[in-house]
Amino acid sequence: MTRKQHGRRARKKRQRECRETTVQSVTLSHEPQFVALRKWLQQRGFSSKLLVPAHFSDTGRGLMTLQPIKADDLVISLPEKCLLTTSTVLRSYIGEYIERWKPPVSPLLALCAFLISERHFGQRAEWKPYIDVLPQRYTCPAYFSDEVINLLPGSLSGKALEQRAVVQELHSSSLDFFSSLQPLFSQPVESVFTHDALRWAWCSVNTRTVYMEHLHSPYMSRERNVYALAPYLDLLNHCPAIQVKASFSHVSRCYEIRSVQGCKRFQQAFICYGPHDNQRLLLEYGFVAPGNPHSVVYVDQVILQQCICITDINQLAQKLLFLKKNDFLANLTLSLDGPSWRLMTTLRLLSLKTEQYPFWKSVLLGAVVSQDREEWSVDAALRLCHYLMVDNTKALDKISQLTERADTSLKEQLAVVEWLRREEQGILGLNQEMLQSLQKQLLPSRQNSMHNLL
Repeated sequence: MTRKQHGRRARKKRQRECRETTVQSVTLSHEPQFVALRKWLQQRGFSSKLLVPAHFSDTGRGLMTLQPIKADDLVISLPEKCLLTTSTVLRSYIGEYIERWKPPVSPLLALCAFLISERHFGQRAEWKPYIDVLPQRYTCPAYFSDEVINLLPGSLSGKALEQRAVVQELHSSSLDFFSSLQPLFSQPVESVFTHDALRWAWCSVNTRTVYMEHLHSPYMSRERNVYALAPYLDLLNHCPAIQVKASFSHVSRCYEIRSVQGCKRFQQAFICYGPHDNQRLLLEYGFVAPGNPHSVVYVDQVILQQCICITDINQLAQKLLFLKKNDFLANLTLSLDGPSWRLMTTLRLLSLKTEQYPFWKSVLLGAVVSQDREEWSVDAALRLCHYLMVDNTKALDKISQLTERADTSLKEQLAVVEWLRREEQGILGLNQEMLQSLQKQLLPSRQNSMHNLL
């Protein structure tokens, strides 16, 4: 069986398993916070008889259809008055403070400051019905402790640390701006605009905004202003297999989502955030999509060096330098289709003996330099799979131990990391099967070559 056949079989199996899983749903439309939200949105021109909030056993909160949705049907149309943008912020009580502040704040900081202020004001807040349905905490790496970050795959742990540092830097660099808002509050702003409050607001904006371009405001920094928080609409969950058309209509002055495939009655309505792998989804949105066809396992340079058998240190250094100069050490992956072309090409280049260096361009064109070098490359790929599978197993064991004594927040974080690790373990197992099959195919070729020599 070819690698592509293996990949198609795995994807179809996962899609079939996903369809066959019985999903339980319970409507949330009667709960006070959603009653208040729908009433508040109705006052702003929005009503929806098609979608109601519900809790689903596989994804948590989402929107359920009350009627069948056909291809090209309008799923939701949210009026501009319901969108929370930097224009909303500038028109609010905080607007005059932003306009006076120099240098201008970023669109992201303006939205964060407004969300924090509205949450603090509680009953007095105009956007209270929306604030009340936002998550109290998130499972993005910005919330992770060092202990949890260390359980992430190596390629992701560095990005997780960067995200945490970005939030910390935004908070520390914004303290003077926060101080300028003191006249709005009866208590010290230091107790309002805490690091925890900013982290919550930053994750709310990062995970829940829709893409919407805005004209540049002289009161904002030159950073791209493409954020719009969309109450109710942001309850739509991600599914990588779904296709929708989403944009702000300048005709209707609404943010509209149209279905491409349609959806059955009483099922969860989904949208697609983009063709993201699970590491990207966890980093940016704090969740993992089971059976994600875009998911991959990354191989970084550290893992690569630990798994290849090149004893000559100088030779290895020269090869790695060549690969780095030609941008071959980035985006090395294993997917449901097997090892990527970049990964196998990198391994084949690393396999070359000194006298074979002139053939490197042939390797880039897909040529096999020699039988023993191809075997070396496949063996190296298998060693990579084994190394990563052992790493996953150790991480899963550690997660199991930590979960036993974890509080609710930590359990939520560990659960999403566990999902990621299990999804990647499945991909690695599939790659191991493919490579072992390829290894067996190469063995008769070697035996035939030796027979011809005799």
